[in-house]
Amino acid sequence: MPADPLLPSRRSALAALLLPLAGCGPAHARSIWRVGPGEALTRAADAIRLAADGDTIEVLAGDHQGDVAVITQRRLTIIGIGAQPVFEAAGRHAEGKAIWVVRNGDVQIENIGFRGARVPSGNGAGIRFERGRLQLRRCSFTDNQMGLLSGNDPDSELHLTDCQFAAAPRNPESLPHLLYVGRIGRFSIRGSVLRQGNEGHLLKSRARESTIVGNRLDDGLGGRASYEIDLPNGGIALVERNMLVQSPLTENAVMLAYGAEGKAWDENRLVVRDNTFINHRAEGGSFVRVWAERLPAGTPVLSHGNWLLGPGSLALGPNGQSTDDRHGTLPASPAGTSPTSPAGTSRPGN
Repeated sequence: MPADPLLPSRRSALAALLLPLAGCGPAHARSIWRVGPGEALTRAADAIRLAADGDTIEVLAGDHQGDVAVITQRRLTIIGIGAQPVFEAAGRHAEGKAIWVVRNGDVQIENIGFRGARVPSGNGAGIRFERGRLQLRRCSFTDNQMGLLSGNDPDSELHLTDCQFAAAPRNPESLPHLLYVGRIGRFSIRGSVLRQGNEGHLLKSRARESTIVGNRLDDGLGGRASYEIDLPNGGIALVERNMLVQSPLTENAVMLAYGAEGKAWDENRLVVRDNTFINHRAEGGSFVRVWAERLPAGTPVLSHGNWLLGPGSLALGPNGQSTDDRHGTLPASPAGTSPTSPAGTSRPGN
């Protein structure tokens, strides 16, 4: 059917904002919406409201104040272009939950920052992920009551790569976790940094499967986080090639906790492999503690090839195995810094 030559003059204002991916493609073609200074849309919330399933939203660099939204699409991609755009809550929130709420879909978010989430209940998140599949790449979460908070849908998945979580607020009325994953099906985090906690945990996951690989969980010398990693309901967990640093100011003697609140899943096992633990707590504590009495009998626990620096021990329970783990003393480091590796010492197995 030939194109109507009058179509451009009849196009509505909303349609004029739409940028088709393939020029004059069919009506169902996925589209790109651009948000930022000088664009037809200056608020991401408007683009999120207008976008159809499968669309992409590009957000230009800048500070986006009070630009809160609920994402309801079944499929959506949001990408920050250039320097990372930062979404500052500025006293606003979506549904009393977060800066952005992901309702239920396959959503990808890349290179977006979230800052300053506050809600009356005390668990305001940069993102509240309720259900579906959420993938984050190169995103940052700073000074939020709960960083990222997920729901408890057992079929949901959350995957994070190269993200940063930092600066839990000093708020006596809430217990901020930088990253709190509920009872979802699968969770993974890779290549990310979590630092500067305050009484809450740096990372807490109740997921059936938790894969934590190649991250730095560093409370530094001035942080006040509780656990660096908390896996309170057990599940299938792999903790591999991470660096965990405990502050001397922490009130909790455990760095990695497993099963403290009892099982939520039928299958449970823990593998802690090739990590570096650095404990600045003078009183010592547990690099890893397993609450075996709260888990099914025979739950397998393996600790292998870990580098354990500073005072502390492994409390793996009666079924725990430790192979090729190495203890060492803390190296001297300049004031206000955390050592990453003792001079002249190699990792176990290297």
